[in-house]
Amino acid sequence: MEERHEPSYGQAVARLDEILEKIERGDVDIDELSQLVAEAADLVTLLRKKITAAEMQIKTIAERLEREGEAPAEGAGPEEEVPF
Repeated sequence: MEERHEPSYGQAVARLDEILEKIERGDVDIDELSQLVAEAADLVTLLRKKITAAEMQIKTIAERLEREGEAPAEGAGPEEEVPF
């Protein structure tokens, strides 16, 4: 059984562009068109998934950084400023 390699975001965008260009040029017959539209739909789904995952990672990192910025520096009193 062959393992499918998931393309990177850039690879998926490049392939989607290739498909769109081919369809726009009219270089496909109806059978190939159906296959290309299905592949394009799969790529759009993959790209949305990757964007959502990246957004979640960025949100998690931003929240962590915000929490770390709210923690008082060691030895700093309530009125002392942190030197950075």
